[in-house]
Amino acid sequence: MRNHLVFSCGIVLGLLIAAGLGFAWSAKPSAELETSTFSGQAVRADDGKLGVLVLGAHPDDCEIRAGGTGAMWSDLGHHVKLVSMTNGDIGHWQMAGGPLAKRRYQEVQAAAKILGVTTEVLDIHDGELMPTLENRKTVTRLIRQWNADIVIGHRPNDYHPDHRYTGVLMQDSAYMAAVPFLCPDTPPLKKNPVFLYSYDRFQVPTPFRPDIVVAIDSVIERKIDALAKMESQFIEGGALGGPDQMPRDEAARKAAHAELRELFYRRASQIADSCRQQLIELYGEGKGKQVKYAEAFEICEYGRQPSQEDLRKLFPFF
Repeated sequence: MRNHLVFSCGIVLGLLIAAGLGFAWSAKPSAELETSTFSGQAVRADDGKLGVLVLGAHPDDCEIRAGGTGAMWSDLGHHVKLVSMTNGDIGHWQMAGGPLAKRRYQEVQAAAKILGVTTEVLDIHDGELMPTLENRKTVTRLIRQWNADIVIGHRPNDYHPDHRYTGVLMQDSAYMAAVPFLCPDTPPLKKNPVFLYSYDRFQVPTPFRPDIVVAIDSVIERKIDALAKMESQFIEGGALGGPDQMPRDEAARKAAHAELRELFYRRASQIADSCRQQLIELYGEGKGKQVKYAEAFEICEYGRQPSQEDLRKLFPFF
């Protein structure tokens, strides 16, 4: 009798809880569901403009890999968000922890103003990013919150574990972004984004394939101006630097900035030269041969597979 009473009370309690949950869900207006928030940010409205989400491992990776293309999208009125998956708090030879994380956050925010984009830095320690379920959900929510048409990230074969796992998390979220009962606090996408890898030179197990190459001649100065804001990385030597790389006076600082500019001119020029045939195919022979600076992307086999017509809508620069 006692067991029966406990069992009956359990059923009643379960029904009351279920009913309460059902009431809470059904009482929520549909309009509110459409504007659910994640990290205090409203879901980006579908205003006919592109939503571009770039995932980089550290505060500088997005700007290096896609800063020029991001600025061009932004100039056309599209919505571009750069997300640093870690806070960069061990990315300097002399300082670390909270002070460095704060400094690197300020650097990427200064860069964002130059590029005309939105930037977010996740509170994950540098060097400690893992492809966990929690992080997969975070990336899934970020993709949904930005209402992304394009998602760009690292390839999962890269020298740095944070780079690799950024690529893995992007891949793992490619399908989940549309599954409604994963992360139900953020509305699932009604469309499947195009997922892209950013340029690298790694060969094993497969080399980078430049499916999309964007001429960035018109914004190369802005891109490098943005990167120059990241003095902790490119002027003071970053994680592997030392005292000999710290500018001792203003003349040395100016010389270091000149070297930084030359480094990124050369990098963008090498991408253009190595992808010359793709530039000719996309821009036509005349313009394709004249491009001096470029960024390149590979289409991930996960997510939407774009047609040539799709690509010209997603990359309205060709």
